[in-house]
Amino acid sequence: MAIVDRIKNAWNAFVANKDPTDQQEQQYGYVDSYGGGYSYRPDRMRFTRGNEKSIVTSVLNRIALDAATVDIRHVRLDENNRFVEEMPSNLNECLSVDANVDQTGRALLQDIVQSMLDEGCVAIVPTYCDNNPRKYDSIGDIYELRVGKIVEWYPAWVKVRVYNEKIGRQQEIMMPKRAVAIIENPLYAVMNEPNSTLQRLIRKLSLLDVIDEQKGSNKLDLIIQLPYTIRTEARRAQAENRRKDIEMQLSSSKFGIAYTDATEHITQLNRSVDSQIQTQVEYLTNQLYSQLGIDATIMNGTANEETMTHYYNRTIEPILSAIVEEMRRKFLTKTARTQKQSILFFRDSFKLIPTSKLSDMANALLRNEILTANEFRQILGMKPATDPKADELRNSNMPDLDGDGIPDEVPEEQMSEEDYNAKMAELDEFDKQLDDLENMLKGGGTNDA
Repeated sequence: MAIVDRIKNAWNAFVANKDPTDQQEQQYGYVDSYGGGYSYRPDRMRFTRGNEKSIVTSVLNRIALDAATVDIRHVRLDENNRFVEEMPSNLNECLSVDANVDQTGRALLQDIVQSMLDEGCVAIVPTYCDNNPRKYDSIGDIYELRVGKIVEWYPAWVKVRVYNEKIGRQQEIMMPKRAVAIIENPLYAVMNEPNSTLQRLIRKLSLLDVIDEQKGSNKLDLIIQLPYTIRTEARRAQAENRRKDIEMQLSSSKFGIAYTDATEHITQLNRSVDSQIQTQVEYLTNQLYSQLGIDATIMNGTANEETMTHYYNRTIEPILSAIVEEMRRKFLTKTARTQKQSILFFRDSFKLIPTSKLSDMANALLRNEILTANEFRQILGMKPATDPKADELRNSNMPDLDGDGIPDEVPEEQMSEEDYNAKMAELDEFDKQLDDLENMLKGGGTNDA
């Protein structure tokens, strides 16, 4: 029967490549046709406003990549607002695993940060949820999330351009503000203001590109000195004819060779006047790095632990806090927040620690009962140990009372002076008893008692 079921349910993508009629495909609306096809990914985020210029793209992409390494989760808190567990909700599934049919949770977060840094303000749209946000105050449980560009602002509504996977293109829709998470760039004054450091850098880079194109053109930049003065219209016409004659010789020649009269002198402008644009670009780049809390070592991957901690605290943390706070405000109802539900982000601090320091940190965390042995083994990428003690928060260096109430032996370096003296006295008494027993056996005595 297993073979029959396998043959019955088998599906080959190349053999069965025809119009879909499956129930799951009908759910997504692809009954009549597959929709419009593209040679590129239509939902991909693309930089605008000149942000695609060289260094700007690398800076924004680096910030988005580092922000996407942090986990955002829908969680439950205790009475002291401490993390207890992850909520088994569809919202948490969107944030951690499956945001939509095109993106994972991590890809969604990277898209959010990149779009926010590029536009200055971006919307996180719940494209599939329980309740209609136009009719109800609460959108209920969320099944899909997408990033949208805010096209127009209204008092209580926003027009958002978001990708619609049903038709395969961007679509503008009206959404109430209470149903979408509107994220504004915390670094807006530095990056998105018309005269901010980033925008000035973009303009300077555009000018630098124009100069590079002029240098890379096929112009020769020659000055021809004719053997006569050019003051009359006839002389100007004669000079213009001579210039066109030399251009014709160069363009029609196979190797670009022309001839001139012995009395004519040619001067080539082999360098342009320095406009100081390159120096200004370097100055603005350094200013942008300092204002964003970025160092050159962060961009090339050689930053130390202190530099990375400073970068996460000054740059990444404000961005993630803005995203999490707006999600908590819009996607969780007041009842859910009263029930101690929340949205938090978690950063793995051990990624910044070199391997040489892990042993000392493991000793400190295990001794102070912060992590169990198996939890630290997971950090190292090792399988959990089967010993039950590996899942207990206990310091193996401290005395542990057994069932008989007798403390286990403690290393000498962790004993107090009084305990050490008491132990030594017990050992001396025990040695004395052994000596007496040895002397008695040597003397042939017996101990019938």
